[in-house]
Amino acid sequence: MIAVEVHVRKSDRLFQLTNILRRHQPITAKQLAEKLKVSERTVYRYIDDLSVSGIPVYGEPGIGYRLSDGFELPPLQLSPSELEALVTGVSFTASLTGNALASAAYSLLSKIEASIPADVISTSERVVRVPTHYTCSESPNMWTDIHKAIRAQKWLTIHYQSLAGTLTVREVFPLGLFYWGGKWTLGCWCGLRGQYRDFRVDCIAEIAASSQTQGGPENVSLTSYIELKRKEVY
Repeated sequence: MIAVEVHVRKSDRLFQLTNILRRHQPITAKQLAEKLKVSERTVYRYIDDLSVSGIPVYGEPGIGYRLSDGFELPPLQLSPSELEALVTGVSFTASLTGNALASAAYSLLSKIEASIPADVISTSERVVRVPTHYTCSESPNMWTDIHKAIRAQKWLTIHYQSLAGTLTVREVFPLGLFYWGGKWTLGCWCGLRGQYRDFRVDCIAEIAASSQTQGGPENVSLTSYIELKRKEVY
């Protein structure tokens, strides 16, 4: 398959490449090309550019590229548009998730705003706004309980009322929380059906820790769930 190269500033590509190297080393030129959506030849040029600019990157034949131990990127310098995108994303997290994650988001937001130079963008000048307290049908406490169960890899017992009004009790192994069209959904493995299922969080009437103490079924994972959803879409 021939990679399709999307027009992006070269400096942004190099920064992205450096971050990928930090997180996935060692990594081959082919893998880098797939992640950056460029050709392998372009990756080789980027590696040369990094070396010339002083980034300690080196390659091992048959293994891939690495960064020298101890290498750290300098502090981020964000453009006004990047900063606006960051603040907007953190604001959504603060408004639309559970109490624990929202508290962390508010703390992060205050740190971001405190570090913004006055000549970049002031709080009063932001034209994209997210409500500080968003009224939604999902319980923040329920969202938090589900989030904790996902992190701890614990089964849950949920009392679920479908849109048709049918109430069922399910044993589920939670995998992820997804925000679709203004509603949170829980992606999970359903013990009753023996399949991956989605449940709207606002339709969960009650939630409790399950009596099942073992981990999730073999081969059940967030990665395989997402892959299944991609196949359903395409």
